[in-house]
Amino acid sequence: MLTAEQLGQYREDGYVIPDYRLPDEDLADIRGHHDRLVARYPDFRNYCPSLLAYDLAFLNYARNPDILDMVEQVLGPNIALWNSSFFAKPARDGYETPWHQDGEYWPLRPLATCTVWIAVDAANAENGCLQVIRGSHKARRLRSHHTNADPELTLHQEIDDDQIDLAEAVNLELEPGQISLHDVYLTHGSRANRSDRSRRGMTLRYMPTSTVFDRDFARRLAAEKGVSDHANRTVFLVRGIDESGENDFRLRQ
Repeated sequence: MLTAEQLGQYREDGYVIPDYRLPDEDLADIRGHHDRLVARYPDFRNYCPSLLAYDLAFLNYARNPDILDMVEQVLGPNIALWNSSFFAKPARDGYETPWHQDGEYWPLRPLATCTVWIAVDAANAENGCLQVIRGSHKARRLRSHHTNADPELTLHQEIDDDQIDLAEAVNLELEPGQISLHDVYLTHGSRANRSDRSRRGMTLRYMPTSTVFDRDFARRLAAEKGVSDHANRTVFLVRGIDESGENDFRLRQ
């Protein structure tokens, strides 16, 4: 569980690194699942935006009760998992993730998500760890973004330069198995990996079920912003009930 101090940090800074590590056997399994995924789909070598569309084995880690207990402290007792991604950053040619806010391209109303970021390898400044702008979530608004079509980026929605003070950037350095939690409005990104060590990270995207995963909105975002079309993602109820009464939990292919 998050301590009162850690929960306060999440509210104040927009992120927290809990006193928790995923068991070594789970890490070994995740690495094996990822190796299998990339062997089947080489285009996912750097980034897979939707793990569960290709291998439901990753769902096991999203149902981890220790992780869900921490997410419940942030979001409340009724929780859905609406996506999981893998940011692999292989050694020497791992792609950059530009500065962005997740909510810029997510079809949620109202906008609410806690992202759990799992360090599958050690993540540090040398190999492109997650960077955040502390407190940038507080305004509860999306900043101005533009499209950056560079093919060596994992994402292509980027915050305009005048919206970021890089002097405020914080490196979230993690050992294998450690996790971080961050808010949907937090400004964050990560540098390219030019080191000799891979930097694999897996994300779990949780929303309170008072929020609706809006498939029509997903299609509009894809058409208007050129982002991935999330419309056919399966949403999984992982704890509690659907407060909204509008979410669709049918398994989609």
